[in-house]
Amino acid sequence: MKINQMKLFSFFTTCLLIASINQLVAQTDPHFTQNYTYPMYTNPAMTGGSDGVYRVSAIYRNQWGSVTNPYSTTGLSFDTRTNKNIALGVNLMNQKAGDGGFNYLNAYASVAYTGVKFGKENNHRMVFAMQAGLINRRVDQSKFKWGEQWNPITGYNAGNATSESFAATSSSTFDIGAGALYFDASPEKKVNVFAGVAAYHLNKPKDPIISSQSVALNTIPLRYVLHGGLSFNLSPRTNIVPHVLYMQQGTAREAMLGTYVQLNVNEETDFMFGGYYRVNDAIAPFVGIDWKNFIVGLSYDINTSKLGAMTRNVNSFELSLSYIKRNGTRSIFDFIRCPRL
Repeated sequence: MKINQMKLFSFFTTCLLIASINQLVAQTDPHFTQNYTYPMYTNPAMTGGSDGVYRVSAIYRNQWGSVTNPYSTTGLSFDTRTNKNIALGVNLMNQKAGDGGFNYLNAYASVAYTGVKFGKENNHRMVFAMQAGLINRRVDQSKFKWGEQWNPITGYNAGNATSESFAATSSSTFDIGAGALYFDASPEKKVNVFAGVAAYHLNKPKDPIISSQSVALNTIPLRYVLHGGLSFNLSPRTNIVPHVLYMQQGTAREAMLGTYVQLNVNEETDFMFGGYYRVNDAIAPFVGIDWKNFIVGLSYDINTSKLGAMTRNVNSFELSLSYIKRNGTRSIFDFIRCPRL
């Protein structure tokens, strides 16, 4: 292993963590339970991390249908590797926020350098990546209901005048993110490790929709992500992959524990099952199938917090679909390159 490469990783990781200090406002970014299915949103360093020539992934999340019109979030991504130690990717995401008339759209391009290799037979790998794109937000002010429009006797009246307003009803802003990933790709090991760190909104993009002169409230807070896990290779046909994810944006924090089992049924088919626990929030069972070049996954969030009573036990679900253009038969080595859940 080259010392300079380790120093570079330590410096890069430290910069990402320090950048989060003093960001003390609420979370603004959507999230997914199947976080590795939409990989570049978790860490741009997972660009090109599939066991194929290229990967196309889509994910759909529907939530809070019993509280209001369902919040729906859709993500679409494409990534590929080149023969020059460079991986490229793009991802789009759109969220519609129920009755509020709020729409959140982002589009990013990612580039990752995959040429850092060390250890015996170069099976220890480092990936460094940058991501840049646009965030667009829109609100339909006519769909908002304000306190001034409520009368304690007659109830809500949309015709009542209100002094509330937005500084703007639509905005687009440039955004930058970065990430680093380590993984052990040794094909003969019983246990392989992967871990990463990422940070988003590094350029402190502004949100002009919020009608406030406060710089803190008018800035999209930095979101940083720490994630990692182990792959226990019990046999050539069975893997167990426990993993963790911690995410923070301003004062909002999310910690998630998960594990899944991957069973090789035959040369073309793997079956996956497991679950997630989002601390103080929800549990989510998961099932999936990897057939030929297609991967389908389904998870269902069961709320365990006090919010569960308010939602009348109508929870959230996610459906994911990926297509990976593979050449030849998959191997354990390929699987370790692609921590996908």
